[in-house]
Amino acid sequence: MGNRKILIIEDEENISDILSHYLQNEGFQTKVANGGYQGLQYVQEFAPDLILLDVMMPDIDGFEVCKRISANHIIPIIMITAKLDDIDKILGMELGADDYITKPFNIREVIVRIKTIFRRIDLISVAAAADHPEYKAIKIGQEIEIYKEKREIYKHGSKIEFTNKEYELLIYLAEHRGRVITREELLDQVWGYEFIGDGRTVDIHVRRIRKKLDEDKQSSIIETIFGVGYKLG
Repeated sequence: MGNRKILIIEDEENISDILSHYLQNEGFQTKVANGGYQGLQYVQEFAPDLILLDVMMPDIDGFEVCKRISANHIIPIIMITAKLDDIDKILGMELGADDYITKPFNIREVIVRIKTIFRRIDLISVAAAADHPEYKAIKIGQEIEIYKEKREIYKHGSKIEFTNKEYELLIYLAEHRGRVITREELLDQVWGYEFIGDGRTVDIHVRRIRKKLDEDKQSSIIETIFGVGYKLG
């Protein structure tokens, strides 16, 4: 996991200093932005592998920053907030966040969650390379193609932008095609057992995937199994 870059977007200097110090001790490269607009600039300049994003900032709030980043990049985002509010949490997930941490936090928990996200990305990349060295696409129907080694999704030959968690959720469903998968299994396999959330998180991401892939169809490629979960046919 060494040499991976983490961007910390946090206006409280004491918090950003602590995060940066401990993450560097773990072998990560870090860069700190003290506001939302500076954070957006550093996304381009620093090209981070993961972002720690505070919700409350003086210039532009973290939700808007998350929305802008997720619209153009597949970068894992962990949001940091001073309160645990289900509405804020759901909004963050809808906008593309991968995880949520509440202040005051345990720095070891932050590091574990970061490593869990990177470990999951590594496993997907290794599986992609093992599946086919020539980068064969996973096809869904006639129009959708997934290239795991590039973490890219195409519809009718045009690239569709997905957030990190949307991508991982679709991959999991595609690799278990035809099987009914419970919300609990999806939370465990896609978000990880450390994630504190519920089935609404899965529902939100499925709804977003459908919007991106099914906008011109009468029926969805992801079938809802009432009271249980989802199935990709």
